[in-house]
Amino acid sequence: MAQVKVFYEPEMELLTVFWQSPRPNQLCPELSDGVILIKDSDNGEPIGMELLSYKPGDARFDSVSVEIGATQLA
Repeated sequence: MAQVKVFYEPEMELLTVFWQSPRPNQLCPELSDGVILIKDSDNGEPIGMELLSYKPGDARFDSVSVEIGATQLA
């Protein structure tokens, strides 16, 4: 089973979500509006994300979709 780790730092208004372990060498491009994608620099695989200026109820979180695993069609 995959583990998702969520870190919220209210003083910094920073929400960080990892669905894989952090890497020593990460790439962190900003996608838009304070949404940062965290990628493995060796293979470009997304491993997490950060939301800058995050407060609970932030509407940007609704626009982020993370799917882990394969979907099966009927």
